[in-house]
Amino acid sequence: MEFQSPTSRPTRSDVVLNHHPPFPIIHRFLLPPPLLPTPSTVLLPVPFNPSLFFTMDNQRSISLLQFMVDEGLVPSVEEEDKRKSVIRKLKQVVSSWIKKVACLHQLPEHQIAVTSATVLTYGSYGLGVHSSGSDIDALCVAPFFASIAEDFFIVLHDMLKRRPEVSYIHCVKNAKVPLMRFKFEGVSIDLPYARLNVLYVPENVDILNPFFLRNIDDTSWKSLSGVRANKYIFHLVPNIEKFQCILRCLKLWAKRRGVYGTLLGYLGGVHMTVLAAYVFLRHPDATLNALIMNFFETFAFWPWPTPVMLQEGMLAAIDGIETRSLMPIFLPSSRYEHCHTNITRSTFFRIRNEFLRGHEMTKDILKPDFLWDNVFEPFPYTERYSRFLKICLSSPNHYALVEWVGWVKSRFRGLLVHLEITQGFCDPNPTEYVDSERTEPNVVFYWGLRSNNNNFLDIDSVKEEFMRIIKNGYEGSPGRMEMSILLASQLPN
Repeated sequence: MEFQSPTSRPTRSDVVLNHHPPFPIIHRFLLPPPLLPTPSTVLLPVPFNPSLFFTMDNQRSISLLQFMVDEGLVPSVEEEDKRKSVIRKLKQVVSSWIKKVACLHQLPEHQIAVTSATVLTYGSYGLGVHSSGSDIDALCVAPFFASIAEDFFIVLHDMLKRRPEVSYIHCVKNAKVPLMRFKFEGVSIDLPYARLNVLYVPENVDILNPFFLRNIDDTSWKSLSGVRANKYIFHLVPNIEKFQCILRCLKLWAKRRGVYGTLLGYLGGVHMTVLAAYVFLRHPDATLNALIMNFFETFAFWPWPTPVMLQEGMLAAIDGIETRSLMPIFLPSSRYEHCHTNITRSTFFRIRNEFLRGHEMTKDILKPDFLWDNVFEPFPYTERYSRFLKICLSSPNHYALVEWVGWVKSRFRGLLVHLEITQGFCDPNPTEYVDSERTEPNVVFYWGLRSNNNNFLDIDSVKEEFMRIIKNGYEGSPGRMEMSILLASQLPN
């Protein structure tokens, strides 16, 4: 399998017009502009009818809105109310917790009376682009005296565990951003922790205020990055409702096409947010259809590994930052922060091909048989690959399985790189399946393997090597892992 160079890109021969026509503008930047430029080129077929372009663009935008409704991308009012109730109750728990911690630390009574902590939401829920059944990214923010090791991972953990609404709670201490993961009234919550150098944390603390960021530790800084990125996005984009709409569509597209999932080497929510915002800031008045077209146009021909950045002046900081990523994407919250990715050669190839596919399918606005269903069609794994690596993870109970699967997924990149070395290419399908023939709780992954001159894979040595990786640092009782090679015809329906 030969990979295209990250810096290579397809060429096109379109007609370039010098004046702005009265219809959706489609741009192609050969190099990403450091500022928000005035559009300078327009790529169109010739001849064109402005009235027809207006009509087709409007029809596509309307059909996209209907597609979103049909797919149920917007949660119901009842679901929204439930999430708000969960966050409200979680804030009450955190408020009680910080008072208890203050007493345990024997703070003076007047300090115990005024001290407080809060919970801030971020990620897809914080941006208002979450889908039905999605989890909530929430951040526990507390004063300086509450430690993460004892007060957060022990005291708060025990308080939550005792509540009847909470289930499947476990700690992920060795992650890049340590957190607790649990379900509150059936809603999945990821809860990292940050402490500020203050005694009192307002309920809606302005996390962009430098006063609250004085002398905080590295873990807190990393935990705060998601909240700060969300707030910067809200400050940057001129039309929140339209941005939320386009981001919902793009996230669904990435999931359907199998290129969404940070732990599997693909794009995560924060990456999709920055990429969508980059296009939106350059075309704030474009229609939904034109924004989708511009998104695929921009990143199908992006000169990777040139970083994607939203803010002016960030180029000056590149030399001092980790830039080895194949697809570097910078957070808008700081010139020194970039979105961590697990992207490898295989997943880079897949993502870039999907950008190109999206561009090819949307670029012709006059296409008579255009359907959004075709753009969002699920990726046909069994048509593309003849062999699959089956990874089955199991544990005696669901609680242990959640912890075991989470830990193994956090180490998947090592397995993916190893398979690239031995097989040349691997497509890790992010979808989690269940083997119904097994009696104990399990999760199954099927990774596509590209045929090459040497299809032999010593699965036992691969499993042995990967088990060595995942057992290193795991504090719980390891579950079971089985690996096998299946033909496409052997996959379950």
